[in-house]
Parts: sequence; C-alpha cells; structure tokens
Amino acid sequence: MTIAYWCVLAAGLLPFIAITFAKWDKTYLRGNVSPRDWEAKLQGMPSRAHAAHLNSFEAFPLFAAAVIIASLCKAPQTSLDYVAIAFVIARVVYLGCYLANLATLRSLVWMVGMALNVWIFFMAAKAGS
Repeated sequence: MTIAYWCVLAAGLLPFIAITFAKWDKTYLRGNVSPRDWEAKLQGMPSRAHAAHLNSFEAFPLFAAAVIIASLCKAPQTSLDYVAIAFVIARVVYLGCYLANLATLRSLVWMVGMALNVWIFFMAAKAGS
C-alpha cells in the first residue's frame, strides 16, 4: 500500500481525533440519549472541536477521491505521497488552529489543504494525458 493511501486512512481518522477534544470532559455521557442536543450546547473549545470534527468529515471525500484518481491515472507516486503527507499535516495544523481559536490562521491553513487537493487532481490530469 502506498504512503498516499495511508494518508487517506489518516485523514479519515482525523474527525474522530477532533471529536475527542469535545468529549474530553465526558459530559457527552449524560447527553448520549440525545447527542444532537448535547452538541448544540457546547461552548468554547469543545464547540470548536466539534466544528473541526464536522469540517474534517467535509474535507475527507475530496482528498480521498483525489488520491484514488491520481493513483488510477498513474501520477508520479513519490510526488503524490509528498502532497498527500502535506495535506494530512495541513489538516492536523488546521485542527490545532481550530482548538486554539486562531480563526485567520485556520482559514489560511484550510485554503492550503484545498490547494493541495487541487494539486493532486492536476497531477492526475497531467499523468492521464
């Protein structure tokens, strides 16, 4: 299995890492009967962790598709691996920025992640032509 595929797994696990920060104080155990109500009451860092959790789910499909398509198009594997690693690093930094309430930096890091996805698609396009 390639490094890029392992990065897909890592990116797929990031939402679950993010939500652990929201659940750190274990208040979710009392709200487990109605988790959406519990989520709506979150404030501060737990609320931001929940938002990062949701955004991580939103970012995942495009990244996974990009890696799979680039692999199918036979994009250069080493380059694909490096860009996939960069994406995972960007998403980890994004999570850190979200938890630390660094909104502007978080948005910039989000844009870097999106640009890396687009880059992977261009790698696929170039390899497939």
